Amino acid sequence: MRSRPAIIVTAAGLGSRFGGAVHKLDQAFGGDTVLALTVRHAVQTRLPVVVVTTAGRAARLAGVVDPHDIVVLTEAQAARGMGASIATGVVERSASLGWLVLPGDMPLVQPATLLTVAHALEQHPVVYAQYRGRRGHPVAFAAELYSELVQLSGDDGARRVLLRYPAHGQEVDDPGVLLDIDTPADLEILRQAQAAKAEDR
Repeated sequence: MRSRPAIIVTAAGLGSRFGGAVHKLDQAFGGDTVLALTVRHAVQTRLPVVVVTTAGRAARLAGVVDPHDIVVLTEAQAARGMGASIATGVVERSASLGWLVLPGDMPLVQPATLLTVAHALEQHPVVYAQYRGRRGHPVAFAAELYSELVQLSGDDGARRVLLRYPAHGQEVDDPGVLLDIDTPADLEILRQAQAAKAEDR
């Protein structure tokens, strides 16, 4: 019997577009780091979580997620791209009902959003979060796609799977599903959004 959907946090990329001495996932954010806050939100759903990352970054997740829920890739494995990270996470949580792929540079995606997408996976083979009609993350895949997901590699992630199956856009009231970090300017936009959200509370 398969368990609930699992969340795969992908955090093994080089982040080369960001530049600078500090990787984008290790940047300070919301009293934490970008990656740590992303992972905290995943853990708060109480769904199974697996973080696919590198050795140095794994060490900095102490106290955020159980060590058994971290898969450490070698540099060579990480260089195989997002697709390989997704495949690794799927294999690690092979008994799951499905998988939600959440990039580690999306710290504003809320736990409720993740749960909403996971629930929609009960009715659709592929689900993605959308905000005001705009497509975002996470993207979720049902267990029936296991054999295709475990063969992924390269930087296109799961794009080829998305092209082969009908995908359901799950509307959520969460602009964070559109906000990732590629550049320092992106990080500043996220920090401003986080500050504005804190003021609204």
